[in-house]
Amino acid sequence: MEMLANHVAGAWSTPASDRRLPVVNPATGQALAEAPLSGGAEVDRAVEAAAAAFPDWRRTPAGDRIQVLFKVKTLLEAQLDLLARTITEECGKTLAEAKGELRRGIENVEVACGIPLMMQGVNSEDIARGIDEVMIRQPLGVVGVITPFNFPAMIPLWFLPYAVACGNTVVLKPSEKTPMTAVRLVRLFQEAGLPPGVLNLVHGGKEAVDALCDHPKVRAISFVGSSAVARHVYSRAAASGKRVQCQGGAKNPVVVLPDADMEMTGAIVADSAFGCAGQRCLATSLALTVGDARGPFTEIMAAAAKNRKVGSGLVDGIQMGPVISAESRTRIEGLIGTGLEEGASVVVDGRNARVDGYEGGSFVRPTILRDVPASGTIARTEIFGPVLGMIHVRTVDEALELINKSSFGNQACLFTRSGASARKFRYEAQVGNLGINLGVAAPIAMFPFSGWKGSFFGDLHGQGRDGVEFYTDKKIVIERWPAEWSRTF
Repeated sequence: MEMLANHVAGAWSTPASDRRLPVVNPATGQALAEAPLSGGAEVDRAVEAAAAAFPDWRRTPAGDRIQVLFKVKTLLEAQLDLLARTITEECGKTLAEAKGELRRGIENVEVACGIPLMMQGVNSEDIARGIDEVMIRQPLGVVGVITPFNFPAMIPLWFLPYAVACGNTVVLKPSEKTPMTAVRLVRLFQEAGLPPGVLNLVHGGKEAVDALCDHPKVRAISFVGSSAVARHVYSRAAASGKRVQCQGGAKNPVVVLPDADMEMTGAIVADSAFGCAGQRCLATSLALTVGDARGPFTEIMAAAAKNRKVGSGLVDGIQMGPVISAESRTRIEGLIGTGLEEGASVVVDGRNARVDGYEGGSFVRPTILRDVPASGTIARTEIFGPVLGMIHVRTVDEALELINKSSFGNQACLFTRSGASARKFRYEAQVGNLGINLGVAAPIAMFPFSGWKGSFFGDLHGQGRDGVEFYTDKKIVIERWPAEWSRTF
């Protein structure tokens, strides 16, 4: 069994602590590796290494810094199959989903290669007679990046390329459930020629997270996870004077109008609700059917849920893998039971799933609950599993009222042929990512990954220009050079 190590100052080392956590393949239940649970001392060592590397990396021209990213992109492309297999083994998603995740991550590397242009400042001559003013961008220093289990490659690549291209140094704390992919990413950056100390990796849990939030030499924190943990990280890091961006949880509704193309809508919503076993922050988890859409949409979704092929993501033809752990499976099945107790009825029940040859796996089959109470647990809770709740409403206005009452605001989607309905929805829905005839409104890397209300804590999101803004400080220089000071040569 592989014993994972931390990466500090360019070297791999195992912490002295004997605290370990197994990394488990969720399709088999078998341990793949062990990750150390680092404490504050290990975090401090990594931060000090990043702080020591910062002065020289900050002085490296941006055009030179991005040469590393060009090499990283080439290595990611060359090792895509190996990385995808690692993601599938420790996360559970299918190989196709893992490869799609990597493509989105590579896209962020490509955008960050434009830092010499994106990081440019502005200037204004003669703001008063003989006085000029300039705004320049400078890197912050050491930044902490804390990432979740569900996208172990893509989400680190939301942050790392922008942070290092802007001249910062980084301490990465990946999810303790899926740390093997992060190890491979750090090795790629190392192989690409990133200087020692610029990118450090520390394995761990809450103790490591809190140590990063508290450390006086860490200038900023980037985080993705549940809303409860996002709120904790935001509050704790901000209390230490840090700049913070925290992407939280979601309850992404899709609104289906009677004029929608039902076959297309059903296929798209099934992929959104059940893709990655529902373990993504843009997964559709609530369907609001309007008027006559209820019957045909329910029938199509029931067929899609029953026919979805569930099993190990490494097997050809499998459409959905396991959830991340046995504990997660128990939690999801418990929430399904709570929904039924609160008055919902089951259309397709995915509990007690068994997959031949993978009896030790953590499988939950696609589940659909209809007549979900609008104020009940299923309608309000991020289940983070392959469970779709359905609520019937009479009008688009009723659907918008339910969406806007939610404590979350990550995504909402509308399926319709009506331009007027689409414009109303776009204008009034209080969410940060919105899709029209789409099930996953995932922004490309040039745009920020938005989120409102309880789905995001902070001001600047990940990706694109928001990433550059987040990882740089703006400095204003106002200068006067009187003519009489000029020397005559």
